[in-house]
Amino acid sequence: MFKGFSSISIDAKGRLAIPARHRDQLSANDSGALVLTLNPWDRCLWLYPASEWELIEAKLQGLSDFDRESRRTKQIIRGYATDCALDGQGRVLLPNELRNFALLDKRIAFLGQGNKFEIWDETIWNQQRDNWLEGVHDGDGSGSAVLSTLSL
Repeated sequence: MFKGFSSISIDAKGRLAIPARHRDQLSANDSGALVLTLNPWDRCLWLYPASEWELIEAKLQGLSDFDRESRRTKQIIRGYATDCALDGQGRVLLPNELRNFALLDKRIAFLGQGNKFEIWDETIWNQQRDNWLEGVHDGDGSGSAVLSTLSL
C-alpha cells in the first residue's frame, strides 16, 4: 500500500525520481514494471505497479463498447496508458504528451494513494488541497460530507 507525499523535481529529460521509500517495494513486486496513465477527473497522472494495472485492465475489459460513457472511459484510461519501468537510478520517464496533459513543469507533488500514485503539478496540487481544506473548515459541504463518514 502506497501512502505519503513527496515534492520532487522533474529533470530536463522529463524523468521523475521515485522516492526511495517506494522504490524497493516497486522493484520487489513488479520488477520495476509500471503503467502511467491520465486521471480522467483531475489534471494529474496515475502511476500503477504492473500487477495493480492488471486489475484495472480487467475492470476496463468488463465495460461495454456499446455504452458511450464506458467506451470513453476505456479510450481515456487505457488509450493513454503507457508501459514504463524504473531505470537504474529509480527514475521513470514521463512522456511529453502526458506531462503536457497534467501541466507538469519542474516541481511535482507525488502522492501515494493505496494501489497507485498520483502525480500533480505542485502548484495545482497545492491549490486543489487548499480549496478542499477551506471547504471542510468553512462547513460549506465541499469535501466534508465524505470526511464526516470516517471514524478517524
